[in-house]
Amino acid sequence: MRKRIYLDNAATTPVDLRVLKEMMPYFNEKYGNPSSAHFLGRETSKALDLARKRVADFLDCSSLEVFFTGSATEANNLAILGLIRSFQKRGKKKIHIITSKIEHPAVLKVFHFLEKEGIKTTYVSVNKEGLVNVPEIEKSITKDTILISIMYANNEIGVIQPIKKISKIAKKNKIYFHTDAVQAINYLDCNVKKLGVDFLTLSGHKIYGPKGAGALFVRDGIKIEPLIFGGGHERGLRPGTENVPSIVGLGSAISKIKEKDKKKVLKLRDKLIIGILKSVPRVYLNGSFKERLPNNANFSFDGVEGESIILSLDQKGIAASTGSACSSKGLKASHVLLALGHSQKKADSSLRLSLGRYNTERDIEKVLKVLPGIISKLRKISGYSLI
Repeated sequence: MRKRIYLDNAATTPVDLRVLKEMMPYFNEKYGNPSSAHFLGRETSKALDLARKRVADFLDCSSLEVFFTGSATEANNLAILGLIRSFQKRGKKKIHIITSKIEHPAVLKVFHFLEKEGIKTTYVSVNKEGLVNVPEIEKSITKDTILISIMYANNEIGVIQPIKKISKIAKKNKIYFHTDAVQAINYLDCNVKKLGVDFLTLSGHKIYGPKGAGALFVRDGIKIEPLIFGGGHERGLRPGTENVPSIVGLGSAISKIKEKDKKKVLKLRDKLIIGILKSVPRVYLNGSFKERLPNNANFSFDGVEGESIILSLDQKGIAASTGSACSSKGLKASHVLLALGHSQKKADSSLRLSLGRYNTERDIEKVLKVLPGIISKLRKISGYSLI
């Protein structure tokens, strides 16, 4: 059977077998409800405590500042909406919030929803390399601004944002700062004290853990309102019996993030980027090369549709994507690439290759071998000429 090559790690990662081993007992042996007072409940409650400590240790915060959710999407919603509801509960009428044009839909759609409710929103621009316009953030601040939400690293083009610089602006103006760090956790320093953030969100399935578990860091002393209501789980902020196996997996996965993985992936990524830029004419790297996640390579190819490239690679046993898995079923061009100033046509011609812990040099060599031929064939079919 032909070896399959997985280059869509930004969408999800396989569960590390060591993580899976830690999870397994909590499906049918240690199955107690963590809220129960008996020995099975105490057993699973202890497992949650360990997972929370592992996340807190990674973020360099207190365990009391870590809240588990069902996903990073839920964590983003809880941070943003929870803060807004808290201010509204205290009687604040005029509220202004700031984000960027290249955020994940889990943030952008929350802003769109709040905009319909009458909350004033600002979407700051990015430059052609995908870096947020920091002076524009500062100029957008008003006396009613209560929140800035900027992702740490973009899920489509992998561009790393100047979070520390933005957090200083937020702090100076006494504004809360949230960052979606889902793509950053594997590769960047996520020490919340160094970053200066008030909220940080992450997901288990992007770090070789399971789906169904996310986490939200809330700096101690900040009041936010729950979005759902029920029991006192997660200290009342996120009611619902905890998904113990997945939370155990998240904690296990975050404890296994290693610097050596980053170095290995970076070396493979550079070989991939340089190889594609050399072997394929009229191809463009989307986003900054310097300020980029070690695992991300995103290209646009003149004369070819990204969807056709994906299908052709799939036939060769190579899994890739055109952008965010969360919006891949839609027909709209990437809002991220459009924000970079790309035309609709150029945005439609994108290919995202995202590497991971288990990729090898042989994987990269296979892509470099087959991709030029795929692009050439598709250009002939579309009638595109290099002349």
